[in-house]
Parts: sequence; C-alpha cells; structure tokens
Amino acid sequence: MARRPQELLYLLTRAERLAVRRVQSVLDEFDCSVEAWRVLDLLSDGQGHNMTALADHAFLPAPSLTKLVDQLVDQNLVYRRVDPADRRRVLAHLTPRGVQRWQVMVREVRADWGDLEQLLPDEELNGLLVRLAEALEGRDTTGPAKVTTGRGERAVGRAR
Repeated sequence: MARRPQELLYLLTRAERLAVRRVQSVLDEFDCSVEAWRVLDLLSDGQGHNMTALADHAFLPAPSLTKLVDQLVDQNLVYRRVDPADRRRVLAHLTPRGVQRWQVMVREVRADWGDLEQLLPDEELNGLLVRLAEALEGRDTTGPAKVTTGRGERAVGRAR
C-alpha cells in the first residue's frame, strides 16, 4: 500500500479517472454516460430499485438522478412503478429495450477490458478494493485494525 494517505488517494483517483475515461470511450458509441450506465447496471438485476439506491449506486445527488432517470424513461430504457410494499415509494425497472441495450453495452465494455483481466485477476483486485472500502467506512474487516472516520468521528463524504 502507499506509504502516505495522499499517495494512496492519488493512485486511487488516477486509476478511477483512467477507468472512467476508458469505459466512457466505449459508452460514447451508445450515447450513454457512465452515470446512466451505473443506473442500468443496478437495474439489470431485474429487482427494481428505489431512487435512493440508484443515487447511491450512480454516485449522484437526488436531483441529478431524477433528471437522469427522466432521460432514461424518455429513451424507453427505464420505467417507474409504485412500490407494492410501500406505496409512497417508486421503483425503477429496465424496459425490454433497456435490458437489450444493457446487454450489448456490458458485452462491449467487457471486450474492451479483456486485456486488463490478464494483468490483474478480478478476484484479487475486487478483494483489495472491497477491503479498503470497508475499512474506510469503518466496518470491521478481516484484519485487526479498524479505521476511524476522522477527527472526532465526523461523518465522511456527505453533508452533515
């Protein structure tokens, strides 16, 4: 691991930006943003998800997500339905056209990333990143050390 937090942050940011740039170059063929791709990704499980879950998965604030979902509805990729378990909430689902578009996009992204899989196996990279994210969230990980959220246990990442 990087010796200093700023080194780790730099490396993670650099990797994330390069990865997004690479994925975006594939998604440009479909006139799709990375954020829209993330929404379609979550909805691809067929379960239907509420707006809060979609916002968290797409890393978007609620108003931006609403605008994005409106666009996906206009493109006939997503539809909304009232949640049968809680009629106050709305669930988003992929349309058949959305499922088809998602399958084509995911196939193209995977093909573009094929050379990277040989460089670093998914299990190794995913395992490291999951452990890091859990440690930064303050969850108990397999190691003995627990990372705090910062001075005075402040919340990290969102307005208080």
